[in-house]
Amino acid sequence: MQRTKNTPNAGPPTEPNSVVRIACLPRGFAKGAANEMHRNCGYGTPQKYDPTFKGPIHDRSCTDIICCILLVVAIVGYVIVGIVAWTHGDPRKVIYPTDSRGQFCGQLGTPNENKPFLFYFNIIKCASPLVLLEFHCPTKQICVNKCPDQYLTYQNARRQTKDFEYYKQFCVPGFNNPQKSLPKVLQDGDCPSMITPSKPLAHRCLPAINTKKGVIMVGNDTTFEDGMGKRRNVTELVEGAKKANVVLEARQLAMKIFEDYTVSWYWIIIGLVIAMVFSLIFVVLLRFLAGIMIWVMIVLVILVLGYGIIHCYMEYARLKGEDGSDVSLKDLGFQTDLRVYLHLRQTWLAFMIILCIMEVIIILLLIFLRKRILIAIALIKEASRAIGYIMTSLVFPLCTFFLVCLCIAYWASTAVFLSTSNEAVYKVFNETSECDYAGQTCIPETFNMTNITKECPDARCLFAFYGGVTAYHKYLIVFQIYNAFMFFWLANFVIALGQVTLAGAFASYYWAFKKPDDMPAFPLFSSFGRALRYHTGSMAFGSLILAIVQIIRVLLEYLDHRLKAAENKFAKFLLTCLKCCFWCLEKFIKFLNRNAYIMIAIYGTNFCTSAKNAFFLLMRNIIRVTVLDKVTDFLLFLGKLLIVGSVGILAFFFFTQRIDVVRDTAPPLNYYWVPILTVIMGSYLIAHGFFSVYAMCVDTLFLCFCEDLERNDGSPERPYYMSPELSEILLKGSLESSKSADSQG
Repeated sequence: MQRTKNTPNAGPPTEPNSVVRIACLPRGFAKGAANEMHRNCGYGTPQKYDPTFKGPIHDRSCTDIICCILLVVAIVGYVIVGIVAWTHGDPRKVIYPTDSRGQFCGQLGTPNENKPFLFYFNIIKCASPLVLLEFHCPTKQICVNKCPDQYLTYQNARRQTKDFEYYKQFCVPGFNNPQKSLPKVLQDGDCPSMITPSKPLAHRCLPAINTKKGVIMVGNDTTFEDGMGKRRNVTELVEGAKKANVVLEARQLAMKIFEDYTVSWYWIIIGLVIAMVFSLIFVVLLRFLAGIMIWVMIVLVILVLGYGIIHCYMEYARLKGEDGSDVSLKDLGFQTDLRVYLHLRQTWLAFMIILCIMEVIIILLLIFLRKRILIAIALIKEASRAIGYIMTSLVFPLCTFFLVCLCIAYWASTAVFLSTSNEAVYKVFNETSECDYAGQTCIPETFNMTNITKECPDARCLFAFYGGVTAYHKYLIVFQIYNAFMFFWLANFVIALGQVTLAGAFASYYWAFKKPDDMPAFPLFSSFGRALRYHTGSMAFGSLILAIVQIIRVLLEYLDHRLKAAENKFAKFLLTCLKCCFWCLEKFIKFLNRNAYIMIAIYGTNFCTSAKNAFFLLMRNIIRVTVLDKVTDFLLFLGKLLIVGSVGILAFFFFTQRIDVVRDTAPPLNYYWVPILTVIMGSYLIAHGFFSVYAMCVDTLFLCFCEDLERNDGSPERPYYMSPELSEILLKGSLESSKSADSQG
């Protein structure tokens, strides 16, 4: 059907003698739409026809000004917290070990710059429960340039000059008196009573433990002399080393992971570049071949999952009969080297079952949603046309990603400086006898002049931990919570800014009666300017609500971690229910915020009004929301899954050196899963960034479509703004949905 500008009571004016195609209302659709309106009449008032409405309103005013002011004040406070943290913090406390006087080992510009390792005078003392309570071993600790490699006692070392020269490097600096008696040496804390073969672990000297035929040995011995005339079993050293190693294993794992990143970072970047190229090619092809690309994507996802199932079965069959392959995952426990799990048949069986379940679910969804997929493809085609007219929207997520990275960097650096802004705290430790002063704070410089040394001759004033008693140190936990809260608020604000900007640009496309002639010259930049100028407060309001829910979830996770050892089942049940409720609340708020931002971009109303109007509009079109929007999200998710799966498989074969052509090129790694997981997660973020443009475009077009149906009826006087191709599919699908709902009613 055709109409010209001379049509009486025509819709949006066009240029003289121009001809515009419109889609007429299909027969029966008006009745179906009326029935749906009647069912949903309790959700607000439908939009009325307005001949002056032409998309995003330009004559608008600032919204939610109070929230805007609150955001500015909060940012100023955040900057002040960061400055205070950077003034007091010292990240070296995280990297370098500290001796009993609070001095760093191996730090340039300090007396111990050539002594990178921490040596414990009596590692057996580290088996004390005090280690778990105060995270400090109650024995003297000094920095040394290397760990001991032999058994030697002080009594034996003082008899020979050569042995004593070797031994005194494990004494306090400046000690050079072999004639000093052992009791006096131990009382003054000059030297350890004995040294044992040790190896550095996370810059700490720990016993060199090994096993031969199931027997635990340190060096080549199962017993040792403790320097006090007694023979002791090496298991006592092992227990002490375990307690001293409470945090060291995690640090050692972190160091190995860091080493893997240092040798594979450029390959990781190449993998991420490949993911970006794949995503860009996919999105560009989607612009011109949306229908074909969607079906090709569906088939490829099924084939990739099918290949995964076959590969898992082949590995499962290959391991049959091999030694140790039948060990269960439960018996093996957690291992930092994930390659161990790949030698178990149960691992591949679990992978195969998971992939089979995913394959069956996807196939069943495709079978039952085959008609809806055709409608969703039409919506994606329209989104492709919109993106084709606003190509800058494809690179806009890079701006959002950059701003989010800035938020992460500021949060992480502030958190590190806050956690290291404590002062050195010294406490009284007593190694041999009971002492009433044990555990009390002390001052090393004046400790020997106090009464404590008289009442407790064995007492030592040793570095315990980093803390403080000032008002600043007392409120450090409050600063950390504020740091996390501001990170959530600012990150959500940046995401909201991106959503409002894209929504405004795509709404300009939809409500252009002649596409693209009626579109503004720079729709994306115009939308970005409107968002910042008028709606900073509304975006701050929406992101504030979401940030509050997210920080509550973090606190609930912290409480759950603290209550893991508790026996109160009711408290655990209540905490689990709260975590579940707040998880659901966060998902709902994200959904509501997203649609509220679209209404803000179109109408320029405040956040609460926009959220209410968006919610009522969706409820008045709940059938279409379920049928179209979610099916489209499912198809876009398959696209992300295809890109991530393809790049992940390529990374797996490369880093495990299974590609003959580049086998010698792959770097040697401690854990090959480190770069693989990094590439997979990075690929997902990249694919999500590109597809988020499509998702936002689809959501915006869908809301505009629902508004279009309420404002107009497809007649020459009130024509639809949707394109003829979109109206042909969507109106037909809406008619079928309405008939289905009527028959069920």
